[in-house]
Amino acid sequence: MTTPTAAYGRPGDYFQLLKPRVMSLVVFTALTGLVCADTPIHPFMAVVAVLCIAVGAGASGAMNMALEGDIDIKMRRTKSRPVPSGRVASGDALAFGALLAAFAVMVMGLAINLVAGVLLAATIGVYVVIYTLWLKRSTPQNIVIGGAAGALPPVVGWAAATGSAPLNAWLLFAIIFLWTPPHFWALSLYTSGDYAKAGVPMLPVVKGPKATRLQILLYSLVLAPLGVAPAFTGLGGPVYAVASVIGGLIFVALAIRLYLSPAGEGENDASGLYTTGVKLKAARDLFAFSLLYMTLLFAVLLVEHGLKAVGL
Repeated sequence: MTTPTAAYGRPGDYFQLLKPRVMSLVVFTALTGLVCADTPIHPFMAVVAVLCIAVGAGASGAMNMALEGDIDIKMRRTKSRPVPSGRVASGDALAFGALLAAFAVMVMGLAINLVAGVLLAATIGVYVVIYTLWLKRSTPQNIVIGGAAGALPPVVGWAAATGSAPLNAWLLFAIIFLWTPPHFWALSLYTSGDYAKAGVPMLPVVKGPKATRLQILLYSLVLAPLGVAPAFTGLGGPVYAVASVIGGLIFVALAIRLYLSPAGEGENDASGLYTTGVKLKAARDLFAFSLLYMTLLFAVLLVEHGLKAVGL
């Protein structure tokens, strides 16, 4: 099956190429990194830095869609995207993304600092070249290694404020990096039929649902204590300590429940992200909570450091 030839591309189609939902999460984590640096930065320059990160994330999304049109058209979750549906030509999407990426990196490097510019370029490169062109089509560890791209934004934000990336910045990276596999593998347990059809070697397709559920549990057992670590490095305060402990315990409990469930055993053709059968409920619940968990951790850090910045 080939990608249809695009007849036109409306502004809304190009906006969809930016993957706005993913972009919003990237901006949120990057802003958290910038604020947690506890370093004064002019508000205008902060806006410029966050804008560059947002544009860089959107550029990555556009180039990803341009290069994955042949995969997206085979999957129900992605077949209505601008490229596989024929609303935007893959070449136009690639050029659009490349132009945005060059703009974002150049402005970040020149207007903010070179370290932040290099880290932003690395983020885009990992997602487009390492993940999209190489890992996604070749190994079930695609989301593990490629997850580095989604974990870098808080480091970029921190570097934008300070010109450096200390241990606490990389701790934020590590939390997102270890969160990514259980988050996406929970989703892939009830979309594995589409991945198999598209020829994408996601873990449930290659190793089976039982091995996937075990990997989700193992990653969750490492993620939960790591999520509490900022409370001991000075990055997180008392509210963060409580939130991270409770959130981590719930995450592990849901991962154990998922491991003991039959999720993925034959019932893997959900018609939507949240319209799954009884067997897949444990996978759906962990996927949904994982979003809440990550949002909670970074929101508490953002609030704690934001209040500190204004003297409260």
